[in-house]
Amino acid sequence: MEGNESLISAMKERGFTQTELAERVNDHLIRAGHEGTVSDRTVRNWVTGRTRWPHPRQREALEAVFGYRAEKLGFRPSARRRPSNSPEDPVDRRNFLAAASGTTASVVAPFGGAPPQVGTSDVIRLRQGLDALMEVDRSRGGHEGLERAALSGAEEALAKQRLGATQRIRQRLFSVAADYTATAAWSAIDARRMDRASQLLGRALYLAGMARDPVAEMRVWNSYAMLAHHREEFAEAVDAGYAAQETAIARRAPLFASLAHARTAIGNANLGDGRAALRSMGYAQDALSKANASEPAPSWMAFYGPAELMAMTAIVRDRIGDAVESEAASHRALAAIPKEFKRNRALATTRLALAQLHQRDVDQACSTAATVFTLMSGHPIPGRMRSLLGDYYRDLITLAPDARVAREWGDRYRTEWSRL
Repeated sequence: MEGNESLISAMKERGFTQTELAERVNDHLIRAGHEGTVSDRTVRNWVTGRTRWPHPRQREALEAVFGYRAEKLGFRPSARRRPSNSPEDPVDRRNFLAAASGTTASVVAPFGGAPPQVGTSDVIRLRQGLDALMEVDRSRGGHEGLERAALSGAEEALAKQRLGATQRIRQRLFSVAADYTATAAWSAIDARRMDRASQLLGRALYLAGMARDPVAEMRVWNSYAMLAHHREEFAEAVDAGYAAQETAIARRAPLFASLAHARTAIGNANLGDGRAALRSMGYAQDALSKANASEPAPSWMAFYGPAELMAMTAIVRDRIGDAVESEAASHRALAAIPKEFKRNRALATTRLALAQLHQRDVDQACSTAATVFTLMSGHPIPGRMRSLLGDYYRDLITLAPDARVAREWGDRYRTEWSRL
């Protein structure tokens, strides 16, 4: 017996399990004033082809759920149908007989009153749009255009979520909306729009909770840690790092655990607790060594791996006063950060310049810092990078206020600062 491939395909498109399809058909039957008697077994008979032409009420409900004629869903009446012995509503029976005689097509016509349906293909398309935004972020960094595009994606995901297909699809669309909103929040952080970022992260955390998505939740806590870092709220940054560690995905997947521990390490370093910072960094390195590189990861996590961990190690080492190890870690990071991650390479280069400056190697530090402008050529410098370059300049004029190379670098810095 051949299965009903058309129905199977339609169910996959909508994201229906057999149980969920039975529930949707029963919902329609009940709204129409009938009993909802469709079971998993009923649907299984449709899927396997055992039932080739469902009861008229069931066909009408199926057409309402999918928006297709029963024939398009793979159902076919037998050549010679025996009269049904089951009791029918008189109106339904008249409609069925009229349709069979060709006097009306009202029963088998496409259901015009059904709301648009959303399914797996909508989720996939929205995810692809999110991946495209991540590509923009990797090269250019956060900016208002990226934030607007991300919020537009979130709005579309929520609009489709309200249409509903199944509970599973609705949750997946909440997850997509959470990721788009978190992307907008991250863009605001990178652009140094901290109040806006805080507002968006609160919204993203709510959506992640509605989606029951631990990956989206982990992403939000990671961003909260970064937001607190840039606000110099270092105790809050540590707390956010711990919250990230407690998410289900961090407890289950070493890659996510590593990132959560690394964020905690930076927070502890900023608090001046070098021992705790190095302990957390050790946990991060150990977790990353256990991560399976072949396992799929969301596009927002593409930045994280051995190279980024080295870049974060450079931050920790510099903050606890170990500039030599910070420089070494920066070199290792730059040797491994992919070229398409221009913003991340520029940030790591600035960290390298800071480590060299803190060793009083002023000429080399200024030469290194100048390459940041070359790396970001053609793109505006994101606010977060401007802030880090500002930190470098303040340290430069503090440590070498009269050096010619410091004055020359300052002139270049002011010129680049005004570049749009």
